[in-house]
Amino acid sequence: MNSLTTSSTADRAARTPAAPVPAAPLPGAEHSATGQQDTAHHDAGRRPIPSAGGRYARLVQLAGRDFLPIAFVARLPLAMIIVGALTLATAVSGSYVVGGLAAGAVGVGSALGGPLMGHLADRVGQRAVLLVSALAHTVAIGLLLATAYVPAGPDAPPVPLLVGASLLVGATCPQVGSLARVRWRGLTGGNRRELDTALSYESTADELTFVLGPALVGLLASLVAPWSPFVLAAVLTLTMVASFAVHPTRLAVPAVSAAERRRAAARPVPGRERLLVLLPVLGMLAMGTFFGAVQNGLNAFGGEFGVQRAAGLLYAVLGISSAAAALSVAWWPQRFRPASRWLASAGAMAVLSLLFLLPEGIGPMLVVLLVVGLPLGPTMVSIYTIGGDVARPERLGTVMTMLASGVVLGSAVGAALAGLLAEAAGHRGAFAVAVGASVAMVLVSGVLALLQRRDR
Repeated sequence: MNSLTTSSTADRAARTPAAPVPAAPLPGAEHSATGQQDTAHHDAGRRPIPSAGGRYARLVQLAGRDFLPIAFVARLPLAMIIVGALTLATAVSGSYVVGGLAAGAVGVGSALGGPLMGHLADRVGQRAVLLVSALAHTVAIGLLLATAYVPAGPDAPPVPLLVGASLLVGATCPQVGSLARVRWRGLTGGNRRELDTALSYESTADELTFVLGPALVGLLASLVAPWSPFVLAAVLTLTMVASFAVHPTRLAVPAVSAAERRRAAARPVPGRERLLVLLPVLGMLAMGTFFGAVQNGLNAFGGEFGVQRAAGLLYAVLGISSAAAALSVAWWPQRFRPASRWLASAGAMAVLSLLFLLPEGIGPMLVVLLVVGLPLGPTMVSIYTIGGDVARPERLGTVMTMLASGVVLGSAVGAALAGLLAEAAGHRGAFAVAVGASVAMVLVSGVLALLQRRDR
């Protein structure tokens, strides 16, 4: 582990009194301005407490029975809004171009708004930021629906207003997954095995919600109306995101006093430290580019074989194998360090992604998707682990939301590039973008592995 990681852990341990691990976090007083941490933030040197139900049952002991379902459902709106904007804008405008612009605006808005939410959560706490963003997101959804269904003239709906409202929807969407990862850092108290288990679960939850979210959009849009997915997203935001915001696990997030923030702001950030934070973000950008390219590649593949409507189902196969592999990281040896895991998983991505160029039918493509999905989950778990390790405690929420935003922004870039190449070279041209993204991932992970090796 690098020196920055060691110093960050030592700083947290020095400010945190040793405390026994509760079966679940208990509500207590809010963090004071002096920066004392809640006892849910455990001593980094403690021993793990065995759990009769296994490693994932341990997460329930740490966070409480209701935390996992609340956090899972609360992240569904983020998984629904991009496809929902595409569906809604296409339906009301009759143009696939307008639909693509609206979906892209949601992605850009989320990429811009996510790190801002993380920064504010680091400064004032998660509860206030999540509650305000939940209300703002609901208002933004209402504005989008009003723009789409309340004509302002003969050419309504006005495309600039529709795209602007979509941008606002993306920018205000609560970043539940990223902030949940911040909480797990406090709940596991520096226990690497438990943290690996928690981050493995989080990656699996992300994968499943990004399969379930678009499926819900398609189902509701076809059975009810294109506006109905956004109504569901608004309801979930007001209820489940609010429940996540006030859940006792928020007390596990290390508090940083105003004085500590001022000292941190005055302390110069070395270029090497900036690079150590930038590399995981670039990795997530490459991962998002891979996802976007694969999505567009499957659209082109389905179109060539007359099953374009099944492209979403094909993509779900990739997500299922990725989610299953992510869960396995909890059992990987501890001596297999996160940087090495990232490099190995990225290498497997680069090699296996070449398989996308081979299938000539649906059956072989299903097999390829199952195989290619295997290194994706472990790669994401490793990047999130490294991102948390290299982040300063007072910037943990910012870094985690930057990682998530990298995926969103990369997905938009990958989809755009793959679309251009698909026009010229068919589905293989689109999949070539995915291959390029995985090669870029190998290069980024290699740089980080070299930097950390020098510290040993």
